[in-house]
Amino acid sequence: MENNRNFLITIALSVLILTLWQVFYMNPRVEKERETARIEQQRVEAQKQTQPSSGEVPAAPQGGVPGSNTGTAGAVPESREQAVAASQRVKIDTPSIGGSINLTGARIDDVLLKDYHLTVDKNSPNIDLLNPSVLPNGYYAEIGFVGNAETGSVPGPDTVWTAEPNAVLTPTTPVTLTYTNDKGLTFKRTISIDANYMFTVTDTVTNSGSAPVSLSNYGRVIRFDKPLVASTYVLFEGLIGVTGKEGLHEVKYSQIEKDKQVVPGKSDDGWLGITDKYWAVAMVPSSKQSFQPRFSYFDDGRPRFQSDFMSDPMTVAPGQSGTVETLVFAGAKEVAKINAYEKDLNIRQFDLLIDWGWFYFITKPMFWLIDNLYKLLGNFGLAILATTVLVKAIFFPLANKSYKSMAKMKMVQPRMLEIREKYADDKMKQQQAMMELYKTEKINPLAGCWPVLIQIPVFFALYKVLYITIEMRHAPFFGWIQDLAAPDPTSLVNLFGLLPFAAPTFLHIGVWPLIMGVTMFLQMRMNPTPPDPTQAMIFNWMPVIFTFMLGSFPAGLVIYWAWNNTLSIIQQSVIMKRQGAKIELWGNLAGMFKKKPKPAE
Repeated sequence: MENNRNFLITIALSVLILTLWQVFYMNPRVEKERETARIEQQRVEAQKQTQPSSGEVPAAPQGGVPGSNTGTAGAVPESREQAVAASQRVKIDTPSIGGSINLTGARIDDVLLKDYHLTVDKNSPNIDLLNPSVLPNGYYAEIGFVGNAETGSVPGPDTVWTAEPNAVLTPTTPVTLTYTNDKGLTFKRTISIDANYMFTVTDTVTNSGSAPVSLSNYGRVIRFDKPLVASTYVLFEGLIGVTGKEGLHEVKYSQIEKDKQVVPGKSDDGWLGITDKYWAVAMVPSSKQSFQPRFSYFDDGRPRFQSDFMSDPMTVAPGQSGTVETLVFAGAKEVAKINAYEKDLNIRQFDLLIDWGWFYFITKPMFWLIDNLYKLLGNFGLAILATTVLVKAIFFPLANKSYKSMAKMKMVQPRMLEIREKYADDKMKQQQAMMELYKTEKINPLAGCWPVLIQIPVFFALYKVLYITIEMRHAPFFGWIQDLAAPDPTSLVNLFGLLPFAAPTFLHIGVWPLIMGVTMFLQMRMNPTPPDPTQAMIFNWMPVIFTFMLGSFPAGLVIYWAWNNTLSIIQQSVIMKRQGAKIELWGNLAGMFKKKPKPAE
């Protein structure tokens, strides 16, 4: 039984190492590459030529959402500012976003997030979420209509709207745009915005003609680029929506490039758009008419991704008006605001815009706990430390039972050795005697696995929270840790910055990973050295492997692990002392410096 116990512990620890290495090690490296690529893209966004298409993608049979008008063929503007200045616009100015609305197509294609920067430096550029279509990273939201011969020309990609003079869109001042066609239809568009990230677009169609007209409302989110570094499976990025009976739709960039179109069933409610790790653009169609959602990839001219919807036709009688309202979200995926929109605006499952994953029942409570502790303590690092204490308290009965069983195991080790010697030639009787001893002393031989195994779901939940939630982005701790969601910036290889070069990613070992490695080493030295050489080697090398592995992990996760190890050492010491078991830590440490006797010749 003792051999089985050692074997199971070895297997559990080996699986843990391999799982953490495979699942998590590459993600921080990918994220670092992603952030670097995005910053570089922001700086040189206008340095390559594009090949715009000469017109629009043909409409679907019987009319449909138009394809993308990519602008006039020619050179890309020298800068984003030049691209914005090339068209008539209405300024946007709210506490959360700045930018403008392009009067051509009434596109929302210039959105800057005031509260978020490219780097930790507050003087670095703000995040530009939406960009004019003529830029390589063009990305915008557009709402229009699909008509017919009776309606005449209706607002679409090329429509130039008329705005009030000096109009500025703020949370207290909506803007009104107008357009009148040759068939006597007057379109009045009122755009309002809250203090955060939600636009409300209200279209009123007035029929001054002599015959009823029927037309459909459409909305689309178009993106010409995609993340330069593919996302890991821990996080979804791509085309997304919640519609119809199917509910959540997640269409990866690679999938839509292959399939070209994904067309779910018609829906009476829901939303759709495109999501990034921290940001998203989504549309919520009117609930007055059913609508057809669609996710598409067009590769004619300029490749582009599109999430769109087209509502069922509405009929406007002569002398009457019809109204349709569409919501447009363009901003940061802040948990509290996303949840508030879902509740206050009755948006179906809008919280799924944030990828909580399959284990949302762990990750969402984990975030809730950390976020509330942050509000109390004022620092996310302190909130993580406090969360660790609370988690340890929750699992205290299980850990307490485990450590008691381990203490008893140490106390009966002399009797176990006697059994082994007594039945050295009869393994069956040896195992039976061991089982009887465990039963008599009420010992669980697998108890030592639980303190390690119960950390896995907590570890994963914390990693997910640090990885996906924007609240953790650029959240500082103390000292040199200015971003808990990024790796510790210091490195042992360059003597923590004293030498003028950057350490390779696989050799990056900061101060906190070293602290974690030391605490893990001390925790493992709390127990006797395993008699099996292979198991002993694994135990000896685990702190080293984890130190290198966690060197590229988010600093918040490493701080959690180091703090958790420290609490475990204290907890195990107290319990073992109360049980009268010997604490092996000091003896094991002293034994490391003793000279081993030379083997007899």
